Amino acid sequence: MSELDDGKPVALEVDDVAVVLVRRGDEVHALRDECSHAAVALSEGELSRKGLECWLHGSCFDLRTGAPSAPPATEPVDVYAVTITGDDVLVDVTRAVNHPPN
Repeated sequence: MSELDDGKPVALEVDDVAVVLVRRGDEVHALRDECSHAAVALSEGELSRKGLECWLHGSCFDLRTGAPSAPPATEPVDVYAVTITGDDVLVDVTRAVNHPPN
């Protein structure tokens, strides 16, 4: 976790899933690294007060829910569970935590 800069998105792949990690203070959030509007990497965007902002059209996504907080996106992005163990950040991409189980 100490390698994550506060407010700087980091791209990684977990079990063939593109993920963007964002550290905000003592919390680390994991979202699918693909804008639901334009299918570009959110990891290339910036953190704003509204959330993670897509670099292409300015859509913003809430770090906790994945919900778009600014247009043009209308669909959420997947949010994954994060567990911090010591300095390790573990991301569970087996199920998005912002979607109800089937």
